[in-house]
Amino acid sequence: MSAGLATATEGSKSLQVTDRRRHQRVQVNILGRFMLEDRREYPCQVIDMSPGGMAMITPVSGRVGERVIAYLDHLSRVEGRIARLIDGGFAVELRNTVRKRDKIANVLTWLANRDELNLPEDRRHERFVPKNPMTKMVLPDGSEHVCRIIDVSLSGAAIATDFVPEMGESITLGKMRARVVRQIEGGIAIEFAAVQNRELLEHHLSAPDSGS
Repeated sequence: MSAGLATATEGSKSLQVTDRRRHQRVQVNILGRFMLEDRREYPCQVIDMSPGGMAMITPVSGRVGERVIAYLDHLSRVEGRIARLIDGGFAVELRNTVRKRDKIANVLTWLANRDELNLPEDRRHERFVPKNPMTKMVLPDGSEHVCRIIDVSLSGAAIATDFVPEMGESITLGKMRARVVRQIEGGIAIEFAAVQNRELLEHHLSAPDSGS
């Protein structure tokens, strides 16, 4: 009966996930955006998750059985159907491929280990729009693309761009090293290589093309 549980071992808290019915939920704080069947997009916060399901805090509620597509930090796209309503949101039964469930298990393992080691919660930072949102994205091959910063926090940013790099690809935004974590409507979300200092962040994000 317990063969399908994702178990957390002491020390590493590694998740051993099998392709079965239920999985142990891990408490998380993952931000993202989601769509219901009306195709309108809203922000969300995932508060617990397993490879088979998640609980989300949302500004709007759906109906039980309604399809949900979410784009989450660290995980990119996941989808499923609303299993039940909860206070302030709803729980989703995820319906993803075996490969995607394995990825979710790996990310949950990383998040559990990071919390245990007291590493920073990299998406708890307030987002803001920089004074000069126009900047330059440089890819590993040296190609440059002008882009616009939709909003930014000390640990990442949402970028409006016609050119969409591969998920996980390393880029430079202004003078900041970053990694593409997911695709959003009209652009990408990126995660900085290190949590930044607010006072220096806007300076580093400016495109380094005006004499320096």
